Parts: sequence; structure tokens; C-alpha cells
Amino acid sequence: MTTPDAVPLSGPRFQTEPARLYREMRCDHGAVVPVLLDGGIPAWLVLGYRELHQVTGDPVLFSRDSDLWNQWENIPADWPLLPMIGHKQPSILYTVGERHRQRAAMISNALEEVDPFELRAHAERFADELIDALCPAGEADLVAQYAMLLPVRVLARLYGFPDEDGPGLVTALNDMIDGRERALAGQAHLAASMAQLLADRRKEPAADVVSRMLADDSGFSDEEIAQDLMVMMAAGHQPTADWIGNSLRLMLTDDRFAASLFGGRNSVAEAMNEVLWEDTPTQNVAGRWAARDTHLGGRRVKAGDLLLLGLQGANSDPQVRTDASALTGGNNAHFSFGHGEHRCPFPAQEIAEVIARTGIEVVLDRLPDIDLAVPAESLTRRPSPWLRGLSGLPVRFSPVPAR
Repeated sequence: MTTPDAVPLSGPRFQTEPARLYREMRCDHGAVVPVLLDGGIPAWLVLGYRELHQVTGDPVLFSRDSDLWNQWENIPADWPLLPMIGHKQPSILYTVGERHRQRAAMISNALEEVDPFELRAHAERFADELIDALCPAGEADLVAQYAMLLPVRVLARLYGFPDEDGPGLVTALNDMIDGRERALAGQAHLAASMAQLLADRRKEPAADVVSRMLADDSGFSDEEIAQDLMVMMAAGHQPTADWIGNSLRLMLTDDRFAASLFGGRNSVAEAMNEVLWEDTPTQNVAGRWAARDTHLGGRRVKAGDLLLLGLQGANSDPQVRTDASALTGGNNAHFSFGHGEHRCPFPAQEIAEVIARTGIEVVLDRLPDIDLAVPAESLTRRPSPWLRGLSGLPVRFSPVPAR
């Protein structure tokens, strides 16, 4: 499968100029790009909107079953992408067919029962606590001190964790996502916490997500439910934190959204939607595996080949974005939540949107004269081709007392 002009899926350009990089890839290779992962492992990056729609809409030909991968014999035990491309993981990510549909229904039903007013109240309470901790100083990093701390606290409350467990879960999840020396310890803490919560709810059910999943009659084991809860928490936390950070950056640097910074909320939703199109937190996703030899976007794809979902590349495909400079308005036809039966469940999308919007609005309400503390061009991104988020968002504002 390896082609001599394959593009390494790494390097600083994924931080500094991904939009231009995807344009160059599309110009040089078309809608389906041969790429190399860490260690020279080959894959296809699907950048075309129509091609991505085809891949995500056909779960039989383009399967989520990672056992199909024709590269497993070349993958070392310490390969750094193993947490992202799992092998024989008992979670919803790698379940296919009817069992996947049952599992997705269990998760959706548990999340649908979340009361939107309670959700908003939890998000406001935790957001206010975080603002209280930083507002007297007159300056803050809204990524490290705010966005990276908020979603997981709200999700932990919805799942049924006691509030006092929240800070430890924040640290563990951020360590795990960071992928450095504390990643395994963070994963272990999260797994142990989930197991303890499941055991507690087996004995004493409550009105929370975990209890509703345990009450489902589809016959999933506690280990499977724990795996799904960890997937849900990781997938719900980091992209939502980056959605907050990327939206605040846009509103602080783009004159089109300046009105929202001075008491107006009308364009908060518009800024959030613009981010999902132009600066989506989840840039690329691994992946799908070809169940048989096929053709896609003029490429010959062999059975077992890995296809990476180029969400941001597809969002900016000139075949569907004929006027890329225009505001996206109410157009929600982006790929930022995926597509097809393995997309982010709709109730989870709604929960993420409420948390992100509440987090942004609390900042605007509590810190009305907020401004960037550094030049906009000096803001940097975390080094990842997968998730696109700011490494920091330094701001200044008039000091105000905590509530």
C-alpha cells in the first residue's frame, strides 16, 4: 500500500497552518491522500467531502472493526498511537453490526434522560467556581485555568460521581489525553474510578447516566459499560474544551464577533458554528478499515487498509464550500461530529453544545472587558494532527471580586 509520495501525518504544519496543508494535500493527491503514521505505518487520509460521506455511510464496506487491519504484524507493543487505534478493545468504538446498534441505543437512551435545565445549572455552577478562582487576578490562561477544567467536571456530575471526585478526574483525564509520562497513570485512575462508581451504583442506583446504563437489558457487562463511559468522558471532554478555547479565540481576534464581547450574546452560537466548520477541535479520526478491495476517490484501496477520517479537510472541501470566506451561519452540514451510525450520538452533541455555550457565556458575563494579553499571532496549538486546540489563551481584564 505504501506509495513513494506518502505524506507523514506529523510535523509543525498541523499546528501552524493546517488549512493550507490540507489544500496542498488535496491539490497534490486528490480527495484520498496516502499518509504515513508514526513508525512509517501507511494509511489513507480521506479529505473529500463526498468521499468521507461515502466511507462513514457504509459501515459494511468501511468497517469499524480494527481486527481487519493488515498492518498489525508491523505494530510494536509500544506504538504511541495504540491508545487511539485500539486492538480488541471491548468498547463501542470497535463494536459493529447489531451489537453496535444496541450499544449505541443504550448510551443514547441514558444521555437523553439528562435534564437540560439541570445540565445548564451544573455547567454554570462549575464555570462560576472556575471564574471565581481567577477573576481577582485580572489575568488568566483561559485554556489551562478554565476550558481544560470545565467539561469533565460537568460530565462527572452527570455520570454520578460525587463532586469531590471531580478535581482528581480532571487531572487524570488531562494526563491521559496529554499522552506523556503520566498518561498511563491517568488512564489507571480513570479506570479505577469508573469501576468503583459502577460497583456503587449496582448496590444503590440513582438518577444518573451510569445507573441508567446499568439498568439497560441488552446484557452488556460491567467491563463493557466501564469502557464506554471512559470513551464517552474522553470524547466529551477534550473536544468540548477545545471548542470553548477555539471559540473564545475567534471572538477575541475576529471583528465579526466583537459585539458579543460587550454584552451581546447573539453571535456566540454563530462563532461556535464557525469553529466547527473552520477550526474544528477533532481534525482527523482513526478510523475505518476496508472489508475488501475497493476504489475510493480514484485510489485502489486494499482489504484491511486503514482509512483516516479527515473531518477538517472535508469541511473545507472546495467542491462543497464554494465560498469559503462566507460565514457559515446556521449551516450544520459539517463533519465535526462525524456521520453515519458511528457518529457522535445526538444527545451527546447536545450536551457538549450546552457545556461549551454556557462556558463561553459565563466568561462574557463575568469578565466583560476581556482582551487578549498577547498578540494574536503568538497563540500556539498543541502538537497533534488529531485534535486541534490552543496550548494557551492568555487574557487580561479588570479584576473583579469572586462571587
